[in-house]
Amino acid sequence: MGIVVKGMAPLLQVFDMPAAIAFYRDALGFEVVSNNVPGDDCDWVMLKLNDVYLMLNTAYEKEFRPAAPDPTRIAAHRDTTVYFGCEDVQSAYEHMVAAGLQVKPPSVTGYGYKAVYVKDPDGFTLCFQWPEQ
Repeated sequence: MGIVVKGMAPLLQVFDMPAAIAFYRDALGFEVVSNNVPGDDCDWVMLKLNDVYLMLNTAYEKEFRPAAPDPTRIAAHRDTTVYFGCEDVQSAYEHMVAAGLQVKPPSVTGYGYKAVYVKDPDGFTLCFQWPEQ
């Protein structure tokens, strides 16, 4: 028998955990299901939206965190996109707009999916997509 997978939880390194949690929880609707210490000023968090999990970890321990993000590190995030299966892309778009996020209207990709893209505070791209009917 091969490997049986029942889920996935990508890990993204973030600069400012409270800002990241505010984005994912307050703007996108993820639930905080676990963190290494209580509250938003933690170093690691497990988030959940329906049956999808995402982990965030701080890029620096608090005592070593620089005053501002490293532009080179943030630039490298352009190579990372997290894709979410989202049957109602239009509703996701409307939710993001209502939450005050800067997001362009959904479009159809070259591979036939309706998609809406948004960047998180650390420059990671998130895509909410579904096959166009």
